[in-house]
Amino acid sequence: MNESVLGITVLSLVIWLWLLGFRGQFWRANQRLEVQTTELELWPRVCAVIPARNEAQLLPITLRSLLFQDYPGSLSVILVDDHSTDGTAQVAQKVAQEAKQPQQLQVISAQPLPLGWTGKLWALEQGIRYAEQQTPPPDYFLLTDADIEHESTNLRQLITQGETQQLDLVSLMVLLRCQSFWEQLLIPAFVFFFQKLYPFPWVNTPTNSTAAAAGGCILIRRQALSRIGGLEVVCQALIDDCALAKAVKSSAKSKLSSPASIWLGLTDSTRSLRPYSSLTSIWDMVARTAFYQLNYSPLWLMGTLLGMALIYLVPPLGTIFGILTGNWLIAIAGFSSWLLMAGAYLPTLQLYKCSPLLAFCLPAIAFLYNLMTLDSALRHWQGRGGVWKGRVYSG
Repeated sequence: MNESVLGITVLSLVIWLWLLGFRGQFWRANQRLEVQTTELELWPRVCAVIPARNEAQLLPITLRSLLFQDYPGSLSVILVDDHSTDGTAQVAQKVAQEAKQPQQLQVISAQPLPLGWTGKLWALEQGIRYAEQQTPPPDYFLLTDADIEHESTNLRQLITQGETQQLDLVSLMVLLRCQSFWEQLLIPAFVFFFQKLYPFPWVNTPTNSTAAAAGGCILIRRQALSRIGGLEVVCQALIDDCALAKAVKSSAKSKLSSPASIWLGLTDSTRSLRPYSSLTSIWDMVARTAFYQLNYSPLWLMGTLLGMALIYLVPPLGTIFGILTGNWLIAIAGFSSWLLMAGAYLPTLQLYKCSPLLAFCLPAIAFLYNLMTLDSALRHWQGRGGVWKGRVYSG
């Protein structure tokens, strides 16, 4: 019995040593959009496209942050009203009027959702089609959500990053809201798990196949979007941001010139105002796409649940078991893994200004995420998976 427990506990320790040493140093959370003072000779034309479905409450802050960007070049904003029932279009126009920039904003109404598209991507597609009719058309599209409050120099820094490094796509994992008890407990862990799944340094390496983006803030070259065939190539993707990044990065490899790249980083200034004040709201957010991430595979689901248990639950359980049975090898191995886990989590907690004591709660947090993943599969099998803003998407 003790030998089996010791073997499992040591295996968990070895996995953590490998994760920290050979998983792209994801845990450092150090891929940041640096403040640059570079002045470009010619600032590209940018069109921001915002899909908005019942976002009237947040637009007075978020839309205003876009209209007042400190950007030397041309910036237009297209808001696609996706069948809202709360006066989203009227609020958007009022915000532009009050900002004395009504000419900068165009509000268009979304057409009925066609078969094979998700609502957000269809709204973005219509905004892009509208923007491409401009003369001249934009050089870049800024695809952003209606709940994102952009720091005043965000677009300038995104463009500078893209132009100086010749990137096809630049994306920011914006700072998610982290105020309520459940947000502080679960939101930093969501970002931590995302970084582990898609190590940002690997994403930012042109020769590495890992690709990811964060849908709240994506700057993409119009030529790159055209090269991959537009948003239609990812029109059914529930995790559309990562699917788009993968399409862009993989298409760049076929170019005759030097391979273009993508970049994904963190920020502590541009932020999401979307509240997740209850466990239910966060649970639904994760359950909406978790099983999709596993390609709806029962085998992948089982492997994920067992893997999460081995990585996150074995360390504290091994520590407790070792202490209770007086087997100090098990206790030391378990506690060492627990310490490594907590240390890896600290940089993300620091980004979100949360108590470092939460680092030792990661096993319990991971257990909750395991339950959310299992529930995601159950919802899919029951035909109610992928629910978002009144729509149900199934793969």
